[in-house]
Amino acid sequence: MPTELLAAGTCDEYHPSHGWRTLPHHMSKAQLWQAMRDEAERDAMGEPALASFLYSTVLAHASLEKSLAFMLANKLGDDTTLGAVQLVSLFDSAYERDPDIVDAAVADLLACVDRDPACEKYSQCLLYFKGFQAIQCHRVAHWLASNGRVALALALQSRASQVFHVDIHPGAMIGRGVLLDHATGVVIGETAVVGDNVSMLHHVSLGGSGTGDGIRHPTVGHGVLLGAGASVLGPVVIGAGSKVGAGSVVVSDLPSHAVAVGVPAKVIKRDLCTEPVSDMDQCLDYVI
Repeated sequence: MPTELLAAGTCDEYHPSHGWRTLPHHMSKAQLWQAMRDEAERDAMGEPALASFLYSTVLAHASLEKSLAFMLANKLGDDTTLGAVQLVSLFDSAYERDPDIVDAAVADLLACVDRDPACEKYSQCLLYFKGFQAIQCHRVAHWLASNGRVALALALQSRASQVFHVDIHPGAMIGRGVLLDHATGVVIGETAVVGDNVSMLHHVSLGGSGTGDGIRHPTVGHGVLLGAGASVLGPVVIGAGSKVGAGSVVVSDLPSHAVAVGVPAKVIKRDLCTEPVSDMDQCLDYVI
C-alpha cells in the first residue's frame, strides 16, 4: 500500500488519518471473542427462536476465526459453485496461513462498534452486518488472488456480490478498520486502494477510467469518509482525513483534511481540525 499517499498529520496525538492503531479501549482478540460468546449466550436465553442459530454460528466454535469461517461459508455456499463445506475449509486455510486476515477482521469489528451508533454489540456486526461480511469475503478473495488462485478468487467475488450486493474486485487493496455502513451497492474496482479507518456509505463507487494497464481506480487515504452515493472515478487520490459529500462525483485529486461536494466535486473547506470518521457527520461541513 502506498503509505506515502495515505498518511497525514504531523502532531504527536493519534488521529484516524494516521492509519490503524489499537486504542486503549479496544479489546484483544481473545477478549473480543469472549465478549461475543457472552452476547450470544444472553441473546439465546432472551430469544429462544435464535438459540439454534447462535449456537451453530458462535457458541459451537473455539475461536473468532472458526466462527467467521462457518458464518461466511453458510452465507455463500450454493449447489452450483462452492458448497458450504468446501468454503469452510477454504476460509480456515486462509486464516491459518495468513493470520493478518484475522487481525484485519478484528480491526473491522472494533471500527464498526466505534463508528456506527446502530451497532450496539460485537456479535451484531459479525452476524448481521453485510458490509462487515462482504469485506471479510474480499480479504480471503484478495489472499487467493495474491497466491495465484485467481479463478477461485473471482468465483468467490461473484458469489459475494450476489449475496451481499457489494462488489469488490479481488485485486483491490483494503486497509484495516474499514466500515461499509449499510453497504448495498458499494463497488470497488480492481486497482483501487483503500486506506485504514475509512468509512463509506451505501452506493459508493470507486470506479475505473480507461482500458489500459496500470492504475485505473482511486487511492483513498486513511480516515476518509465517503458519503452515500459518492462516486470517485479514475486514478485519483483522496487525501487522508478528507470527506466527500453524498452524491458527489470526484474526478480529480483531493488534498488531505478537506471537504468536497458537488458534480464534479469541488473543495469547499480545507485544513479540517476534526477527523471525519470520528464523528461520521454527514451534514455540517458541507454548509458553506
